[in-house]
Amino acid sequence: MTDRLIIEFDRALRTLAAPARSTRATPGHELPEAALDDSQRQEAIGLMRVNHCGEVCAQALYQGQALTSRQPAVRAALQQAADEETEHLAWTEQRLRELGGRTSLLNPLWYLGSLSLGVGAGILGDRWNLGFLSATERQVEAHLRSHLERLPREDQRSRAIVEQMREDEARHADMADAYGAASLPAPVQVAMRAMAGIMTRLAHHI
Repeated sequence: MTDRLIIEFDRALRTLAAPARSTRATPGHELPEAALDDSQRQEAIGLMRVNHCGEVCAQALYQGQALTSRQPAVRAALQQAADEETEHLAWTEQRLRELGGRTSLLNPLWYLGSLSLGVGAGILGDRWNLGFLSATERQVEAHLRSHLERLPREDQRSRAIVEQMREDEARHADMADAYGAASLPAPVQVAMRAMAGIMTRLAHHI
């Protein structure tokens, strides 16, 4: 457990303080940069900042869940998904730089909150742990679908990143369901959507 805590602390530092790295090529990297006007660019920056913030939260959530998961197979699946989320972190971070934007100033706060949620979900048991993961990823998938509607049509590079992220998040939810995720009560899912809405509105600007 001590070794795992050290590893996860190192992961936390790298998530918040070091550039993320991806083993997969950034989706859309071969596409030309679009000529966006100022309002289009600011909208793309805001949306990609929200997506980057969401990946910071995903890193913390998966870490907390893996730390408290009881089954080795479930823990391994969570860690594999976390590695893919690291790639999303790298893609959104790179795209923000290309657009001339910055990441959210509130990322450390989001990270701590998501880590606490992940630990709490894991303590409840693997079925509820996976249920929380499945519900989260379904919400993220819907959120990314809405971003595809809001991103400027000309910004094909951002759109390619968001589309690949959406596909990956859907697969993570399917994975959780396949491992026996419990269905969360409706009030819990409503609360999750409310919290996600607050984070989205703040991260879009701050």
